[in-house]
Amino acid sequence: MPAPRHFLRFSDLSRDELEHLFARTRWIKAEFKAYRRYWPLVDRTLAMIFEKQSTRTRLSFEAGMHQLGGAAIYLNTRDTQLGRGEPVEDAAQVISRMVDLVMIRTYEQSIVERFAAHSRVPVINGLTNEYHPCQILADIYTYVEHRGAIAGRTVAWIGDANNVFHTWLEAAPIFGFKLNVSSPEGYGVDPARAAAASSFLETFADPMDAARGADLVTTDVWTSMGFEAENETRRKAFAGWRVDGAMMGRARPGALFMHCLPAHRGEEVAAEVIDGPQSVVWDEAENRLHTQKALMEFLVLGRVEAT
Repeated sequence: MPAPRHFLRFSDLSRDELEHLFARTRWIKAEFKAYRRYWPLVDRTLAMIFEKQSTRTRLSFEAGMHQLGGAAIYLNTRDTQLGRGEPVEDAAQVISRMVDLVMIRTYEQSIVERFAAHSRVPVINGLTNEYHPCQILADIYTYVEHRGAIAGRTVAWIGDANNVFHTWLEAAPIFGFKLNVSSPEGYGVDPARAAAASSFLETFADPMDAARGADLVTTDVWTSMGFEAENETRRKAFAGWRVDGAMMGRARPGALFMHCLPAHRGEEVAAEVIDGPQSVVWDEAENRLHTQKALMEFLVLGRVEAT
């Protein structure tokens, strides 16, 4: 029995495989929009394990699996033996004998890695404190859908160097785009991560400078899930890192704005931007559904060529 492929970090797939996923996403999305049924995963089952709350991740995976002809089972760690101290390794041995695919949304990256190491089926990282690969899969596809190849472009990240940013940092050398980042003091890029992608990364003290000449400006909430106790401190520290019309004016004409959502208008982004003509956040959110369908198809069935 061959070892399963996992998607725990963006770098788990090669550029060729990611380009294949984008091609499949385009086709699968077109079939969905035309109300044509495509059920390659009929009788297959996805287990969705949640330790962190979710809207888009649960909905996109659950609806996506149903749209591919399969079934999805929601498991919250509070309602399972995982919440009572069952070792992750034991849970992986059992769960992976009963389903065909597992998605986990949790805190520590080590949890998904330990689960995958003992799983007989593919495991997908639905979000950890360190990475959010499914989000960047959808984000890059959305850019490609609107503007073409991202290679050679400039992406500006404004705000906390968090799990979403870490995944952009992994994607930059794979696709060959430049990543500008500006974060408040104390919330910047870890030096080791910066060194690993130094030829694709440039840091700026002033967020207006980071946005200058960007083809895509993207951000996230000032306080990520799990850091709510720091909310007031972060609100003060990030006050100058709001993406507004003036900041978008520093980007290239036609630059896109993205946000992984949920967003707080008046904090990390002004309403004029997220609700304005350069914003593609709703396409970005929808594309979580379609890119993840392509990902699940690939992990379960391997490389499916054009139908």
